[in-house]
Amino acid sequence: MNIQRAFFALTVVNLGLLVFLLAQMRPVEARSEAPVLRGRALEIVDDQGRVRASIQVLPSGNTYPETVILRLIDPNGRPSVKLTASVQGAGLALGGESDATYAMLGASGAESTLKLTNKAGREQIITP
Repeated sequence: MNIQRAFFALTVVNLGLLVFLLAQMRPVEARSEAPVLRGRALEIVDDQGRVRASIQVLPSGNTYPETVILRLIDPNGRPSVKLTASVQGAGLALGGESDATYAMLGASGAESTLKLTNKAGREQIITP
């Protein structure tokens, strides 16, 4: 008879625990905002695993300060768009069909320039 009482008491305790745990459950909700993604760099790759876009923080070196750079890369692996920012200024470079063809807009210190270069290497620099 004592063993039946023990089993009955254990069953009542288990049921009480089950009711308590079920009462604590809350419905699952989708978060309204995404959490912050932190890291040293970010790369976006295409279906073949090739890097097509990247954001990096480059450490300062002997001749340049710490720089943040965004690159958009074409299917051939050439950066077609580069956007950079540092304490000295910022720049935007747009690449053409060949490495020699590009347009570069820059602001460094108190100066700003627009440099245009064609495939033949002829360049034109525009300053205010």
